[in-house]
Amino acid sequence: MFLLERSFPREVEYVQKNNLPLVIVGGTVEYHGPQCAYGCDTLIAEGLIKRLGETKELMLAPSIHYSPASYAVGDRKSGTVHVPERAFEDYVYYVFKSLLWAGFRNIYVVIHHQFEQESEMPMTLSYRMAAKRATMEYLEATLGEGWWGSESYANYYEDLEGDNNPFTWIKVIPTMSTAVQNATGYDHAGEFECSLLMALYPDTVDLSRLNDRAHWFTKSSEKANAELGERMAKLSLEYLKEAIK
Repeated sequence: MFLLERSFPREVEYVQKNNLPLVIVGGTVEYHGPQCAYGCDTLIAEGLIKRLGETKELMLAPSIHYSPASYAVGDRKSGTVHVPERAFEDYVYYVFKSLLWAGFRNIYVVIHHQFEQESEMPMTLSYRMAAKRATMEYLEATLGEGWWGSESYANYYEDLEGDNNPFTWIKVIPTMSTAVQNATGYDHAGEFECSLLMALYPDTVDLSRLNDRAHWFTKSSEKANAELGERMAKLSLEYLKEAIK
């Protein structure tokens, strides 16, 4: 596995030439109860991608930690860092724009935050909108206005579908597909999320602190265990291995 921030031009060119995945973890700094670290969502996605990188060639870009976390779980004093959606969309738009101009064509954003049943939550939508904006602008800048409607692209659907489709250059996916969630379980700072985090980064879950604050959503975490987390990680990795090509 290559780390973008520790790579040289030779490694970047190798990744681009071979169309290897460039993976960005879309994370949060969010309150997860008294027993979980604030970087829970980021750490789960990072941990899974790093394990995937042991068996699959890919480049891991620096994670994006600050994002639209919302204050739905914890209020403004909870330690959650929330970046408004429109400001965040503009930020990642510029990130995507830079990566496209640099020559990357196989970019994945992997998200664990608020992705129950692969639903379209604000952070996910921000990434997806920014991806389409950056792609559309890049195509217009490099191919000119009216590129799609020109006779030169009469075979667009035949030539540019599949791997050559520019609208798949940036893909936003969950760490756990709906099928994986249904096979294991999914929650916020409860039994399932704590188990998964415990398997990946044991030092970021401390169940002895569970009673520091009482929350309905953390109560089930008293049943969290690394064995369950490993089963969840295994299923998630099987899905990610197929999803990230």
